[in-house]
Amino acid sequence: MNEPNPTPIRSQPLPEFIAMLALIFAVIAFSIDSMLPALPQIAAELSPGNVNRAQLVLTAFVAGMGIGLLVAGPLSDTLGRKPVITAGFAIYALAAIAAVFANSLEMLLVARFVQGVGAAAPRIVALALVRDLYQGREMARITSFVMMIFILIPAVAPSIGMIIIQAIGWRGVFGSFVLLALVGALWLNLRQAETLPPAARRPLNLSALGASAREVLGNSQVQLITLVMTLGFGQMFALLSSAQQLYVDTYHTGDSFPLWFAAMALLSGGGTVLNARYVMRLGMRRIVSAAYAMQVVVSGSMLILLMGDLLPPGLRFPAFFLWSVSVFFMAGVTFGNLNAMALQRMGHVAGMAASVIAAVSTIGAVLIAAPIGLLYNGTALPIVLATLICSGLALWLMRRVDEV
Repeated sequence: MNEPNPTPIRSQPLPEFIAMLALIFAVIAFSIDSMLPALPQIAAELSPGNVNRAQLVLTAFVAGMGIGLLVAGPLSDTLGRKPVITAGFAIYALAAIAAVFANSLEMLLVARFVQGVGAAAPRIVALALVRDLYQGREMARITSFVMMIFILIPAVAPSIGMIIIQAIGWRGVFGSFVLLALVGALWLNLRQAETLPPAARRPLNLSALGASAREVLGNSQVQLITLVMTLGFGQMFALLSSAQQLYVDTYHTGDSFPLWFAAMALLSGGGTVLNARYVMRLGMRRIVSAAYAMQVVVSGSMLILLMGDLLPPGLRFPAFFLWSVSVFFMAGVTFGNLNAMALQRMGHVAGMAASVIAAVSTIGAVLIAAPIGLLYNGTALPIVLATLICSGLALWLMRRVDEV
């Protein structure tokens, strides 16, 4: 359903608007990627008997975000975009402070879960904010520009995390989260006008929420897109959860892990560049399908090389590195398009649609990623096989998705 957007009042030029959105989205990436160098210290201090459990610091955050996504979008449809994003930043910062004082892995996981709940508001309401102002391929184009800036965060986050850890320990990383939340909240409130006027807001009641949720979940096209996003997020989160162990323990990159991770993120950023350039010409569905087809070929080839032990020692890490780049390249090509394709069909309930789609795909991704991460056995086989399966299923589902 396409509806003309009301003419918004914007208090900042488009380049600044894109930069602000990139910072808001960066909360998610920085909250995950900056923790990667801290996992060995966290494991040694809080879970020495089972070092793989330290990966749950990442998945607990994502799980909390999945729960928070169910609430943040509907609240923003009622209260407006800015108040809900600001409240989310506040919860995120308070949970980060609690994590500083955690003296057990269980306490840390609870703090990370709550932090994820707070991060859900910037994560999802920012998308609804974009949908208030743009739609269709233009929305996909704006989202791709945001992702071009946003991709720098995964590139530098592990290095920043490493510097903080070396200076004051892993608990200091949580202090940087508080600073990030403060900057994001101030920028939003000082420079961005509210994009959802009171006349366009929806009452917050169970019957209205239920009706909106049923409308979103009842749309067969949105269902398909949500499943595709779940598979895409699942394979990406699984790789993120195992990244530190794979790079350091399996391929022995040692202290250079943040540099390799940065190189991977920067190279994969080409996906967002290509998408922003060609999405208006080729369409979102065609680009997404091509990206998953590419990943099936790459992961299938990598699996054969690993299972047959066909790579000489000198080529094992380069091959794994290029494969890792392909996974994040695929993410840069697909996620912005999939969000735009889903929200284009649900513009009149953008907040609820964004919440339901993101919540289902995020929680589903955790259910995919957590077991895969815990299956780490010193090799890349589990994550490569999982990526092949997820991408193959996503490609099959995309054949049933209509272009918009």
